[in-house]
Amino acid sequence: MSALATPLVAWHRAHGRHDLPWQQDRSPYRVWISEIMLQQTQVATVIPYFQRFMQRFPDVVALAAASLDDVLHHWSGLGYYARARHLHLAAQRVRDEFGGVFPESFAALVGLPGIGRSTAGAILALSRDARYPILDGNVKRVLARRFGVTGSPGASAVQQRLWAIAEAETPEVDIAEYTQAIMDLGATVCVRTRPLCPVCPLRADCNAYRTHRQHLIPAPRRRARAARRVRAVVMLVAQRDDGAVLLERRPPEGIWGGLWCLPEFASESAARSFAASELRGAEVDAQPLAERPHAFTHFDLVITPLLARCRGHDRVAEAGADGSERLIWYDRRMPARVGLPAPVREILESLA
Repeated sequence: MSALATPLVAWHRAHGRHDLPWQQDRSPYRVWISEIMLQQTQVATVIPYFQRFMQRFPDVVALAAASLDDVLHHWSGLGYYARARHLHLAAQRVRDEFGGVFPESFAALVGLPGIGRSTAGAILALSRDARYPILDGNVKRVLARRFGVTGSPGASAVQQRLWAIAEAETPEVDIAEYTQAIMDLGATVCVRTRPLCPVCPLRADCNAYRTHRQHLIPAPRRRARAARRVRAVVMLVAQRDDGAVLLERRPPEGIWGGLWCLPEFASESAARSFAASELRGAEVDAQPLAERPHAFTHFDLVITPLLARCRGHDRVAEAGADGSERLIWYDRRMPARVGLPAPVREILESLA
């Protein structure tokens, strides 16, 4: 076993996480779902989503057979929705190209949408104990500090150096345990700020610890401080007298891609114009509802809901380029299984 693996595996057996839901009944499919969900998302947030997702889509065939709306419905609130779209597309590829059997070939895995080198390695290492290195964000930090790799983790030369270390240090035995251990160490001990070095099993040989450079390795991203961008939109809350609310499907790419959202406008006047032309007889409130801020990674969105009360049960429907409906009436009392952005769901709940 490598010099890195021996203390890591011993630490993990005593202090690591062993009761996460995706660690039970490990299979390539379950590990795949968990790895995609855990990208840019904390473990505590992922756990209930993973459990609901597995209950609804217990295998890749079930996921492939589901509608994209159903998949996005079970992803709603988890964010980064391109991940869910890639999962659905990859599942359909597995059904059509691999007979519904999740592939266990590294080359086949990296050929699927949303699966890169590290994710493919994690799937095979964790589910099949196959010797493949991984290099997610947590592992990059552990290796960079332990071996004193300076420079930005995103730089090509640094990436190559870290991949070489990851390959050399991945052991021949206990591969799944080592892989889980190094991910756990980065997530719970060798964290980005204020790492818990006194309890780290690698501290004796850690370059960053010995040279007091934990705060410098990995190199922090240098960004010019700029005012955080704020985007303001108006969302029309068109509600029929039976309680149904008009929703619009977002384009497949971009923010909230593929989800159902309240019709969005750049200004209040544009929203009122739409109501007058498309929702004849609608009574639009004189004053908008209270603003609702929502934070994205790189900007803040400020939503101003504008309530419009529609008479009768007239159906507004518009087909998209692929023939699917772009506008629907959403019955809040018997909600359809569709993906809704968190702030839109909150607005709809407030109507009750």
